[in-house]
Amino acid sequence: MIAKDLRVSVRSVQRWRQMWDEGGPRALRSQGPASLPRLSEKQFTQLEAELARGPAAHGWEDQRWTLSRVKTVIGRRFHLTYTVQGVRKLLVRNGVVAVAGHGDGRWRILTDGSAGAAPSSCTSGSGLAYSPYRPALLLAPVNLI
Repeated sequence: MIAKDLRVSVRSVQRWRQMWDEGGPRALRSQGPASLPRLSEKQFTQLEAELARGPAAHGWEDQRWTLSRVKTVIGRRFHLTYTVQGVRKLLVRNGVVAVAGHGDGRWRILTDGSAGAAPSSCTSGSGLAYSPYRPALLLAPVNLI
């Protein structure tokens, strides 16, 4: 009944009961979030360099960086697994607003402090940088002409 009400397995309830019996309420306190793979500062710098090479250098025909593609690059380059939302959080935490294409095949990482950084949501005329309503398209070409 308890497991059904809490929408958990019977085994989880049994494990919690055993923890309570052995350590009281303190034993049931959260241990915090599970450890997730994280890129070091050095690895993030390497990721920026990979993104600066552009999508074509990584096998995509169109010149658009998406969170899914960045996730793929992280997996290939660093053998770490991130979710799409985890990639978004990683980039935002490191101040990345967009990866901008210059039209001549050169790419540059735009961060919060970049001169000429794209605003938090760009019009379609200048390319999409970041929109909280379309987080799967965090990174896309932004023309800097």
